[in-house]
Amino acid sequence: MTPRPKKLLDQVRDAIRVKHYAYSTEKTYVYWAKRFVLYHNKRHPLEMGEKQISEFLTYLAAEEHVAASTQNQALSALLFLYREVLRKDLDLPLELVWAKRPKRLPTVLTKEEVQQVIAQLTGVHRLIVQLLYGSGLRLMECMRLRVKDLDFGQRQILVRDAKGGKDRVTILPNSLIKPLRVQLATAKQLHEQDLVDGCGAVYLPYALERKYPHANKEWIWQYVFPATQRSQDPRSDVIRRHHLHENTVQKAVKKAAKKAGIAKRVTPHTFRHSFATHLLENHYDIRTVQELLGHKDVKTTMIYTHVLKRGGLAVRSPLD
Repeated sequence: MTPRPKKLLDQVRDAIRVKHYAYSTEKTYVYWAKRFVLYHNKRHPLEMGEKQISEFLTYLAAEEHVAASTQNQALSALLFLYREVLRKDLDLPLELVWAKRPKRLPTVLTKEEVQQVIAQLTGVHRLIVQLLYGSGLRLMECMRLRVKDLDFGQRQILVRDAKGGKDRVTILPNSLIKPLRVQLATAKQLHEQDLVDGCGAVYLPYALERKYPHANKEWIWQYVFPATQRSQDPRSDVIRRHHLHENTVQKAVKKAAKKAGIAKRVTPHTFRHSFATHLLENHYDIRTVQELLGHKDVKTTMIYTHVLKRGGLAVRSPLD
């Protein structure tokens, strides 16, 4: 008996896992593939092409008024669907390939505002935000830190498999060495208890678990910021302790900024923006800042020079 072919969305999931994309990317791409099919009355994507993709993107922009970044996200998902799953080349008109994003300067806090927000935080959330600002980490880079990524001797952090699949090294602030050692001691207690309970295995990427069958229970591979509870892995259904969920940090930062009376939209990523801007204010070379942030092109880092030039930082008002 010939086995039934896999459903389309399951094929998308398989293709994403082969390429080792993040679980958040998997959910996003599956979501847009489903939206696309439903919009066209459940027609199979092989029966459609450039015209239907264009209609869907136009609908998102004209009817749902989505941001350019959301429209581009939907297009990325559909390009993946056709090229990687269905193995079908597309010939989209150039003007429809990517929606043009409006140029906006990032929100940056002053050094005083950074300390005001941090002062409203406690425990592990305080330490995480201090790392975001002190090392220029993205939120998920911080959440995914493993014990072996902290080099106290060299005062550096190894950020593995960051945006674009690249590794980089950034600074580890001296003031955070003691708090991080305390955090590691707490994480180690959790890990040892997990081992006693017959658990203690952590997720390992890129088939490392097959290559090193016992590495997933070794201390050096554990997360620096483990979750308080064990949970079921949505891909493998294995019960294990994952890292702390990023939503808890996002909520803590929003609450802290409100309590501090900061009249700006403050997110965890704001501290990375502030890290870069304050380094440039302190006259560090832009190439150094680019390397610490992990930007592929220095033009991306240059946006922070525009932040420095705006308002009273560069021009003195005639009223004064």
